[in-house]
Amino acid sequence: MDLQLKGSVAFVTGASKGIGKATAWLLAAEGCQVAINAREEGRLRSVAEEIASATGAEVLPVPGDMSVTADVDRCVKATIDHFRQLDIAVPCAGAAPGGLVETLTDDDWLGALNLKFMGYVRTCRAVLPHMKERGRGSIVMVVGNDGLKPPYYEIAPGACNAADINFAACIAEQYGKYGIRINTVNPGPVDTDRWDWIEKSLANTKGVSQNVARQLVNASVPLGRIATAQEIANVVAFLASPLAGFVNGAHIPVDGAQRKALMDADLVRLQT
Repeated sequence: MDLQLKGSVAFVTGASKGIGKATAWLLAAEGCQVAINAREEGRLRSVAEEIASATGAEVLPVPGDMSVTADVDRCVKATIDHFRQLDIAVPCAGAAPGGLVETLTDDDWLGALNLKFMGYVRTCRAVLPHMKERGRGSIVMVVGNDGLKPPYYEIAPGACNAADINFAACIAEQYGKYGIRINTVNPGPVDTDRWDWIEKSLANTKGVSQNVARQLVNASVPLGRIATAQEIANVVAFLASPLAGFVNGAHIPVDGAQRKALMDADLVRLQT
C-alpha cells in the first residue's frame, strides 16, 4: 500500500534501535527524508548509513538528549534548516523504570518524567510552530499501554504514559484547526533490545525467574506472544500518513489485547 508519504520529512527520536529505528526505516522506505535522533552519536550515524543505503532516502543523524531542552531545540532546528520543512514528528525516546511505589526513589520518578514525559513535551513544543506556519503536520507519539492499562508493578511508566496521552489529547484539540494531527500509539510488550532488561525487572518485582516472567507476559496476551518492532512501526507510519487524514486525538493500543491482570492470576496458579 502506498502511504502517500513521498517527499515528506520526518523527525524520529529514539531512532538508533527498537521501535524508533523500525519506524525511521519504514518512513524512509515509503519515500520520506528522515532525521533520526538518539544520544549515542556513533550508533546513530551507523543506523543513518544503514537506512540510507537500504532505502535510497536521505537520512540525517541529529544526536542529542531529549531530556535537555537546548538539545531538542537544536535537533529540530537542524532538521528544518537541512530539509527546509518538517511534516512528521515521532517522539519515541525514553523509558521509565518498572517497580513498586515503595521501591522507586525521587530520582527514579524525576528522571522518568523528565525524559518520557517532558522529552515528548519538548519535542512537540519545538515542532508545532513550524507545522502551524505551514498549515499541516502529523505528530505520532509512541507512548505505551501502561497509560491505558496501568499495572501496579510499572507505576512510573504508567504515570508517564498517562501524562503523555493526556498531553496529546490536549494539543490535538488545540492544533487540529491548523491542519496538525496528534495521535498516540501505545505498544504492549515488544521484542526490542530493551526487552531483556524489562523481563528481568518484572521477574525481580514478581519474585520469580526471568523464564517464568517471560511465560507470564506471553500468557497475558491472547495472541500468545509479544509484538515485533515492525508491527508497531506499521501503525505509526499509517497514522503519520495522509491515509489517516481524519484520525486526530486517537490513542491506539497495539498490544494484542493484553490483559495484565492475568499475570497475577497465572502466578498464583504456578505457585500452587
